[in-house]
Amino acid sequence: MHSNYIVFGRRWTAQWTFLVGMSLIIVFSLIPAVGIVVISFTDIRSLPFLPTHWVGLENYRTFFSSAQLAYNTSALENTFIFAISVTLFQNVLALFIAVLLNQRLRGRTFARAMVFLPTILGVTVIGLIFSLVFNPSGGPAEKLWNVFGASSAFFGDPGLAMALVIAVQVWAGIGVAVVIYLAGLQAIPQELYEVAALDGASKWQQLRQVTIPLLAPSVTANTLLSVIGSLQSYQLIYVLTGPNNPATQVLSLAIFTAAFGGGAGGSVASQGYAAAISMVQFVIVLVVSLITLFYLRRRETAL
Repeated sequence: MHSNYIVFGRRWTAQWTFLVGMSLIIVFSLIPAVGIVVISFTDIRSLPFLPTHWVGLENYRTFFSSAQLAYNTSALENTFIFAISVTLFQNVLALFIAVLLNQRLRGRTFARAMVFLPTILGVTVIGLIFSLVFNPSGGPAEKLWNVFGASSAFFGDPGLAMALVIAVQVWAGIGVAVVIYLAGLQAIPQELYEVAALDGASKWQQLRQVTIPLLAPSVTANTLLSVIGSLQSYQLIYVLTGPNNPATQVLSLAIFTAAFGGGAGGSVASQGYAAAISMVQFVIVLVVSLITLFYLRRRETAL
C-alpha cells in the first residue's frame, strides 16, 4: 500500500506540475498572442478616449503599400543583414573561444567568467558603455581614430553604424553560445581524440573530423537561438543609434516606433498597425527558423 501511495502521489504531482505549466503558457503566451492577432485587425491607438474600429486587412495593406514600401524594404534588408552577420560571427567566435577554454590552461575559470560577463549586463548598460566608448566628442575610440589622422561619427556614420551594432551584439551574446559549445565539447569522449592522434590526425584534422561532427547538436541550438534572437532584436539598436537611423532600422524597431511613437516624422503611435507588422515578422521568423532547422538537421544526419 505504501508503494502504491508513493506512485499515486508522484503521478498526481506530475499532473499538477503539467497543469500549472500549461496554465502559465496559456496566460502569458497564448492569450497575448491571440490578442495581438485580433488587435492587428483594428485601428486602436494610444490616444485616450478614441473609439476603436474593426478595419480588417487595412493595416496589412498599409504595410505593403507603395507609401511604406521603401521604408519596410530597407528595414527587412537591414534585419537580414543583422541576423546573418550576428549568427555567423557569433558562432564562429564562440566555437573558437570554447575550444580554447576547453584546454587545460591556467586561469581558464576566470577567462570563462569574463566571457560570460556581458550576458548578465542589461541592454541599456551595454548600450551606454559602448556609447561612451564610441563617443565622437572625446571617447576612447575617437582618440584612437585621431592617432591615424581620421575621425568618425561612429554610430552616426551610415557606413559604419550597422557594423558597430553587429559587433556590440556579438560581444553581448557570445557568452551563452560559448557555454553551449563548452557543454558539447565536454560531452565528447577524450578517447576519440586519442585514437585520432594515434592515427596521425593533426589538431586541425581532429577539429574537423571529431569535434565539429559531434558538436552538430550544439551548432543547431546556437544557430537557432542566434537567428531567432537577431531577427527579433531591437533594444540594443535603439539604445546605440536611436529609432530614426536609416542605416540601422530593422523590422523590430519599426514595430516599437509604430506602437509607442518616436518614429520618423513624429508619427502618432498605432498599436493596430504595430500588431500587423509584428504578425508579418512572426511569419518571417517562423519560415526562416523552420528552414534553418530543416537544413541543420539534415547536416547533422550527414555528419
